[in-house]
Amino acid sequence: MRCLGIAAGLLLAAPAFAQDRDPDEIVVTGRGLEAPPGDAAYDVVTIDRARIAGTASGRLEDALRDAAGLAQFRRSDSRSAHPTSQGITLRGLGGNASSRALLLLDGVPQADPFGGWVAFPAYLPNRLAGARIVRGGGSGYAGPGALAGTIELESSSPAQLGALSLDALYGSRDSVDVSGVGAAALGRGFITLAGQYARGDGFTPIVAEDRGPADRPAPYEQAAAALRAVTDLGGNVELQANLSAFADHRDRGVDFTQVKSEGADASIRLVGRGTWGWSALAYLQTRGFASGFASVNDTRTAATATLDQYAVPATGLGARVEIAPPVGGGVTLRLGSDLRRVSGQTEELYTYVSGLPTRRRVAGGESLTVGGFADASYESGPLTLSLGGRLDHWDITGGSLRETSLAPGPVLTDSHFSDRHGWEATGRAGAAYRLGRVTLRAAGYRGWRLPTLNELYRPFRAGADATAANAALDPERLTGAEIGADWQPTRTLSFRATGYWNRLDRAIANVTIAQGPGTFPGVGFVSAAGFYRQRRNLDAVTAKGVELDGRWTSGDLSLGASYAYTDSRVSASGVSAPLDGLRPAQTARHQASATLGWSRDDAGASLTARYAGPQFEDDQNTRTLKGAFTLDAGAVLPLTRSFTLQARAENIFDAEVQAGISGPGVIERALPRTLWLGAKIRLR
Repeated sequence: MRCLGIAAGLLLAAPAFAQDRDPDEIVVTGRGLEAPPGDAAYDVVTIDRARIAGTASGRLEDALRDAAGLAQFRRSDSRSAHPTSQGITLRGLGGNASSRALLLLDGVPQADPFGGWVAFPAYLPNRLAGARIVRGGGSGYAGPGALAGTIELESSSPAQLGALSLDALYGSRDSVDVSGVGAAALGRGFITLAGQYARGDGFTPIVAEDRGPADRPAPYEQAAAALRAVTDLGGNVELQANLSAFADHRDRGVDFTQVKSEGADASIRLVGRGTWGWSALAYLQTRGFASGFASVNDTRTAATATLDQYAVPATGLGARVEIAPPVGGGVTLRLGSDLRRVSGQTEELYTYVSGLPTRRRVAGGESLTVGGFADASYESGPLTLSLGGRLDHWDITGGSLRETSLAPGPVLTDSHFSDRHGWEATGRAGAAYRLGRVTLRAAGYRGWRLPTLNELYRPFRAGADATAANAALDPERLTGAEIGADWQPTRTLSFRATGYWNRLDRAIANVTIAQGPGTFPGVGFVSAAGFYRQRRNLDAVTAKGVELDGRWTSGDLSLGASYAYTDSRVSASGVSAPLDGLRPAQTARHQASATLGWSRDDAGASLTARYAGPQFEDDQNTRTLKGAFTLDAGAVLPLTRSFTLQARAENIFDAEVQAGISGPGVIERALPRTLWLGAKIRLR
């Protein structure tokens, strides 16, 4: 109730900044406030609408990989990965499935309220106007949680969507992908509607040489819908309302491993574009999650249920208000406040005997972050300066873990963890100086991230390995610096180079403590094939590296390329001391992406090459995932003004992209070669 009261107060306060204008001049954009000019001092990558909607996979996470250095915890996409492994990060700060980058859609944080992962099937690429990726932490005006950077997604306008566009594709393994987007004028504004349905019989995740009779293809079925209305209220005030929902059902390729994710979001935003710019936002997110887990014997002839995570209800509630007063003198100023409250719990059945669960676990809590921020930019001739900061107060409350036997008897565990709170001061500063066709950049920043409820309270198993939660985890805090140069020798050619250094103090990682067999606190029995781990704060993870980006266009041809080199190392002591000097898990030293495209009117073709270098599956650097090179292609051929044929190919040469290695050395792969053929109907 306190959050609702604060959110209502923020929204009621905002209209006071509205300014009058000519009522006949109606300009409805559907966008928020413009990014401050000081962002020129930072490493910013933009991905346009055509690229987001035109990848061979049709998946948002695939399009975001055009910015090298952006990575999920695992290499699989949202058709075969376990949803909880789809956190996103930048700059070699991986090793944790929770997101270390802040993902926003129309200003609303998108990470799962309970676990911090991203529900990628909820995002319809065809409805997005683009993505703006700011590498580097400490983005004060975007909100807390931007440890490694900020990814801002924006909804499309009617001019971009057209009246109606329908896509239908049929692919390998009886896969279907159908989507539609449309827009229409509505009074003094517009309305947009988007929907998508995808399904497939899936592939067998375990590589051929390691699989057995227990392994089978892993099907998926996913759907999403989004409704958006934007209207002019007069007085330079615009109202934006969003409502969306998704359902995601996956299977992990053995019995007892069905996964279900569902959610719905609603938000309302007021934007004033008069002399005083201002914005006020309120949002509500609900999530439901369920997942089964199984153990497969060494010969992979049989799977046995080990855990039924039958319900994970979670809620996110937030609000934000900001103003941009007309300071003048080359200064652009943004001031504001935001809050986010998340709550959730996991409900599980575990300790199976003769195929039936014997115990029940309920664990969860809630957290609240309230902050204020200021961001200033200064422009004078070739010089641009940026200075921003924020002060946040956080609370972690109501944490509990209760374990009971399904048979009559005493409670096994009834833990109630102490409430905690604290303050975090963070910020960033940068400068850019233009020398003809070259712009030099330098920046420093400090960011932070609160542990997720999942990290604090939920133990979990992955195959034979078991990981205990840790209710005493501290927030992560990052300090970083970067220098860079942008060069545009011609209007059609541009290069960007950035070198950076980041230190993530108190980095949260799954730390290996012992190997089974044995009974361990927080998880119970672990077999001889498994390892016992606990979430812990490491001393630090230090990452330094180089990011290179380039773009070239010539008539109908275009070429975009991105490369990231990262040297990440762990600093650890105490029980984590064996990790000192090692590389974080799931962190590749080299990543690269390049796309060659041709387009003329409505016809086009593209070829995308990607490379991810070797990376370690585990914190002890004993299991190596091989590097992988993949090639994707796509083509569109218009037959009439409204009807177009489409062809796509993913992983053309069927490269083995290793996504995971279990304790016995069993390798799981990402998507094999997949071919698509379909059509598009567009009414302009």
